[in-house]
Amino acid sequence: MHLLSYKKPGDAWTEALPLGNGRIGAMHFGGVEVERFQLNEETLWSGPPEKKEYNDQESLRKVRALIDQGNYEAAADETKNMFGPYSQAYMPLGNVYIQHDHGDIAHNYQRSLDIQTAISTVSYSIGETKYIREAFISYPHQVLVIRLSASKENSINTKVYFDSLLKTQVKNDQEKIALQGICPEYCAPNYVQGHDKPIVYGEFEKTKAVHFEGRLGVATKGGKINTTNGQVIIEKATEATLYLAIATSFNGFNQLPGRDFSTLSAQNEQILANVLKLSFDQLSKEHVKDYQALYNRVNLTLGDKRGEEALDTDERIATYGSNDLGMQTLLFNYGRYLLISSSRAGTQPANLQGIWNELVRAPWSSNYTLNINTEMNYWPAEVTNLAECHEPLFKLIKELSITGREMVQSRYGINGWTAHHNTDIWRKADPVGEPRHGDPIWAFWPLAGPWLCRHLWEHYQYSQDQVFLEEALPILTGSVQFCLEWLIEDENGYLITSPSTSPEHKFLTIDGKRGSVTKGATMDLQIIWDLFSNYLEAASVLEIEDELISQVRTAKERLHPLQIGKYGQLQEWLRDYEDAEPHHRHVSHLYGAFPGTQITSGPFLDAVRQTLNRRGDIGTGWSLGWKMCLWARLQDGERIQGLFKQLFRVVPVNNQDFMGGGLYPNLFGAHPPFQIDGNFSYTAAVVEMLIQSHKGYIELLPALPSAWFKGSISGIRIRGGFEVSVAWDRMMIQRLEIKSLTNRSIAIKTDQTISLHVEGKKARKVEPVEGYIQLEMKEKEQIICLF
Repeated sequence: MHLLSYKKPGDAWTEALPLGNGRIGAMHFGGVEVERFQLNEETLWSGPPEKKEYNDQESLRKVRALIDQGNYEAAADETKNMFGPYSQAYMPLGNVYIQHDHGDIAHNYQRSLDIQTAISTVSYSIGETKYIREAFISYPHQVLVIRLSASKENSINTKVYFDSLLKTQVKNDQEKIALQGICPEYCAPNYVQGHDKPIVYGEFEKTKAVHFEGRLGVATKGGKINTTNGQVIIEKATEATLYLAIATSFNGFNQLPGRDFSTLSAQNEQILANVLKLSFDQLSKEHVKDYQALYNRVNLTLGDKRGEEALDTDERIATYGSNDLGMQTLLFNYGRYLLISSSRAGTQPANLQGIWNELVRAPWSSNYTLNINTEMNYWPAEVTNLAECHEPLFKLIKELSITGREMVQSRYGINGWTAHHNTDIWRKADPVGEPRHGDPIWAFWPLAGPWLCRHLWEHYQYSQDQVFLEEALPILTGSVQFCLEWLIEDENGYLITSPSTSPEHKFLTIDGKRGSVTKGATMDLQIIWDLFSNYLEAASVLEIEDELISQVRTAKERLHPLQIGKYGQLQEWLRDYEDAEPHHRHVSHLYGAFPGTQITSGPFLDAVRQTLNRRGDIGTGWSLGWKMCLWARLQDGERIQGLFKQLFRVVPVNNQDFMGGGLYPNLFGAHPPFQIDGNFSYTAAVVEMLIQSHKGYIELLPALPSAWFKGSISGIRIRGGFEVSVAWDRMMIQRLEIKSLTNRSIAIKTDQTISLHVEGKKARKVEPVEGYIQLEMKEKEQIICLF
């Protein structure tokens, strides 16, 4: 399935349909008399970049001493002295409206988004005249394109205009209109109350904040065009095509933005001059070709149990829930669509809402939340064959390694680099929380750098690109240096972290008080173990052996070991505290099972299972996604099918208090409110259920639920540099196709004899040896294994 469809316009933002090319985003509402496209551009953030020197060495010493004394309340209070400013906020550009003069009474209304072409369409009839609107955002041409057409000549009479929540002005310019504006210099997070001035603006062409322009051009068949009072007026046209180009003055994460609107106008005029030479069909063809080069790499089919396709997408979910295999397939594809649409080569990475946001003070500033959410956005990138979409995150990591090195030296007086809970377009690496405002469980978490480094290593594992690994090595090295100097020795000679929090969960002290800051949170030690392991393997691949490698090897062996608590659960902290919230949405201490690989078997894997059982299945959208991935590693497809029941339900569009996750009518994942990581983690979990490669061999259908009786998936990637396709029937593997990107052997876990087919060679039987089949493959070689 590749189509979202509805028989009514979208009223709420979470009913509108998202379009994007990585840089420009639009939410298409599909109104009849008044059409709305809500607009975003990836570099519209508040602020300019700011540098401030901090010295927290004395506070760090005090916090560690208080933790050793068991004075957790005082330790948390002292930790607040190490807080820094909140991150800046991602901004909405505004809206473009198309107002027809035919009224709002129509019939045969249909609104859809085809995620196989990335084109949204609205059609309806007024009388005997059929009106159609088609829209897409082109990556090759960097423009939003909207075509208005009518079945009868000279039927299009409309006006087009802008508005914005930001500080803006609208100008007419030779059959074009331009929306020019500035971002705020400061925007307080939506959860921070008490600010007299939560939003602060400068002046046009004087402020240090980002300037922007959206410029709209029009081409028609028949009729005439007039611009006046900030509007484009189209009269008696048979067809009209609108082209919207957007330019901003963002100059980079460590540079002040430009202030010259004329430069932005010139950039937009050049874009419009290029596209106005081309027809809608030409632009559409190039757009689809570019988009499908990514989207068509993977195809998933899941049995025949489908809901009624004539129903609106949200009605279909409400009617059939998780029993609709067609909707499960659509949501998987939708995750890939959203990643392609919000993260392309040369763009910023996807934030908490991808690139789609209509609010000036968006939930959590629509920033990059680094204690799970930003990383989760990219869990499907490598496995679903979208490595190019991973590139924006790599750029963010590289830039954070620069700001993070300065921060670590200033604050803590140590080497290397890291980042904390949040970052933004300016690559803020400091803790957040403002002076003593936030809570350490989310404001102070200095392990974002090592977690982000996992993505560099993952890309190498999937691509086997040693040039990439060589370029990434200095970033990995800097993260390793930070960890080596951040670790301290405990009374038993183990290396631990202090201060330490388990994001965003508190523990209960012996006297029943809630604590947040302690030492040796399990997640910290798992992330550092992960970084050290990957660094040592990277050094082996690159044939590097030096003093730092020896230090890492020794330090890894001295990390405090994992522990199993009194309930049989994986212990979350160094001491076996009681949970302040037994059903908390975060399962941070299970990082070592997923996305990490420290826990793959034995009693600790059993402890992971017990932890998930104690936490329960209720969770916000992204939390459900993480639990799905974890249960996939535990190879329990039926438990995941139970989580699907939580996910495949419609969340009321204006209900911010709905518990247990779910989907909005436009299939956006509900935290609630909307967070895009719920979509991405579901897509990643589906692949994890069907094939796993983190143990050095591949396991086929490791977490297949009985509902997925029959199906296939093609074009997915696995570690070691392979592309694979799998087909199964009666829950048994039937066919495995493998394409190798390099000269390498591959191991398949199976007890079955396979019939091996290699082009140009006679088919042969291959028997498993001790439960595995080992195959030697050459670069670009393709083989077929029949079971």
